[in-house]
Amino acid sequence: MAFQAPATRPANPRFSSGPCAKIPGFSLDMLSDAPLGRSHRAAVGKSKLAEAIDLTREVLGVPADYRIGIVPASDTGAVEMALWSLLGPRPVEMLAWESFGEGWVTDVVKQLKIHAEVKKAPYGEIVDLNTVDFDKDVVFTWNGTTSGVRVPNGDAIPANRQGLTICDATSAAFAMDLPWDKLDVVTFSWQKVLGGEGGHGVLILSPRAVERLESYTPSWPLPKIFRMTKGGKLIEGIFKGETINTPSMLCVEDYLVSLKWAQNLGGLKALIARSEANAKAVTDFAATRPWIANLAVDPATASCTSVCLKFTDDRIKDDAAFAKAVAKRLEKEGVALDVAAYRDAPAGLRIWCGATVETADVAALMPWIEYAFNTEIEAQ
Repeated sequence: MAFQAPATRPANPRFSSGPCAKIPGFSLDMLSDAPLGRSHRAAVGKSKLAEAIDLTREVLGVPADYRIGIVPASDTGAVEMALWSLLGPRPVEMLAWESFGEGWVTDVVKQLKIHAEVKKAPYGEIVDLNTVDFDKDVVFTWNGTTSGVRVPNGDAIPANRQGLTICDATSAAFAMDLPWDKLDVVTFSWQKVLGGEGGHGVLILSPRAVERLESYTPSWPLPKIFRMTKGGKLIEGIFKGETINTPSMLCVEDYLVSLKWAQNLGGLKALIARSEANAKAVTDFAATRPWIANLAVDPATASCTSVCLKFTDDRIKDDAAFAKAVAKRLEKEGVALDVAAYRDAPAGLRIWCGATVETADVAALMPWIEYAFNTEIEAQ
């Protein structure tokens, strides 16, 4: 039985969860003001980097007494800087509900060899935050990019906690409300919600995190790329645009363009609204189809950026092969690129719904998923 393909196609088929779709209407001409061939330490370079930090603070609503630094190696570099520089003086609790959280567990337990309590939840769920001891240093991802679940709010984190909260927020920043008073370290990368180019990370530190840096020296050697203090004092230049190593000024310009787009859109509230509208288009579709479901078990913890879906039809003979075939068909039709589930996650689809994606494109994709599903069921 041949199924008819939908008449409408997404105008932009890019639904990758990273690097993510560029801002609507993007063109390389927008980057013409990048100071290419100039030193990042020249006045023009420092000015661009400082502007990126200032706009980050403005759009995200970061408190004035929090430091914001642009660091190497994307979100991974930012998280590693925090783990290697801050952990050690207090007991540690590691929370993991997806592959990147598992990676931070490996770094802390096997590489730093810290005896940490590890709490895990399966894909589609998060750890019960009410069981977490926040008098310990707690490391967690806000949004599980590979599992489609997020922390719903910061209510479980006490204001009078003794430990530090170290939060990997790479697929949450600019799409979700982050309770800054409950977070001591926040990291993200440009290539997620704002669709920036890869390679750079952002590290945000609360005054409590700075106090830890200035009062504690780790027992292990720290590579230059991780060092944030000198002589027991924070290297303030890092948080004013004096980067540890050479940044790409082209990428910085691209980030500035994205930040200004976000400003013109209406700031954080508008970004969140776009992401939530995109996610709703997917969840509403899945809710009315018996053969597909959101991987997130609890709707309260369902992500509004990396929306993960699983196929639930009893006729499917091989979950992994079937999901792969659907993703390939969508790509072959030119309607959805890079939507296969993450390699370590349960078989299914992962559709990026961050703010740079247009809701009309998400809505146009849904009938194509149904078409691909029916076609592959028939082809088994």
